[in-house]
This record gives sequence, structure tokens and C-alpha cells, in this order.
Amino acid sequence: MTQTGYSGRPLSRKLGLKPGMTCWRAEMPEDIADLLNAQEPGQLVMASPTPMLDCAHVFVREKDVLSLHLADLRDLLAPDGMIWVSWPKKSSKMPTTVTEDVIRDICLPMGLVDVKVCAVDTVWSGLKLVIRKEKRAEQKEKLAVQASRSAGNQSGQSNGR
Repeated sequence: MTQTGYSGRPLSRKLGLKPGMTCWRAEMPEDIADLLNAQEPGQLVMASPTPMLDCAHVFVREKDVLSLHLADLRDLLAPDGMIWVSWPKKSSKMPTTVTEDVIRDICLPMGLVDVKVCAVDTVWSGLKLVIRKEKRAEQKEKLAVQASRSAGNQSGQSNGR
């Protein structure tokens, strides 16, 4: 994949990926996934999103699909985690119902805010979403409750209950 006309910064660095991060990807084009795997081999890419997720990256063309992803991911995101939403640039001529404004219309009522935009490649733009600072403590508590319930369910199952 060529990055002609784009900064020399590696994509993994633009996205803030680091070794040891738990990441989940949805509909990521294979060439971008290969590039990220080569640039940051230390990240743990999950088959499905799980609680305390450090990073999710969703590639979407439809507003409705984006709404579903964000609704699912919001409650699984680590308090200091991030969600990257990528959508086709206008110049790609790929049909889409997603724009920066559409993303904001969906994410802001969920307590997510956009903090960064980048060119993923010549086709895709990316917008980084994080949990509002004032909502992070609440998210931490919510995930702790989920974890204790999950642990309770597992111990109950192992005791034959």
C-alpha cells in the first residue's frame, strides 16, 4: 500500500497503537491490517470486542452500521481507550452515508468525543473517539461491576450451580 502524499509517520503511530494493547478491528481492509500488523506486532488483536478494550477500529460506509458498532463498543471500552472510525473520503468516489458530522451526531450523545483526525490511506479517513474525561470514572466502575459479575458467574458454574 503506498502512502504517496502522506506524512512519513507510520500508520500505527498515527493511530497511537502500542505493544500490549488489546485491539478489535471491524471490516478493516486486508492491506491496512497487514501494514498495522507489521508496524506494531505487539498488539493483541481480538476476534471479538471484550471489556477493557484499549482500541477498536471500525471501517464503515453506512450510518446504521456505525451506530450499531458504537453502541456495542461504548460499554466495552477501557476508560482511557479509543475508537477509531474510518469512512471513505469523498475523493474515493465510494458510496457512503458517513461523514465527520454524522460520526459526531452519533457519538456525542453516547459520551464520546472526537480528538483527532487522520488520513488512514488514500481511500479512508479516520476519526479518533474517546470517552469524555468526566465520564471515565463512571466507565471504570461499570467495567469493574461487569468483571465481578463475570467472575461470580464463572465460579457459580464451576461449583455446579
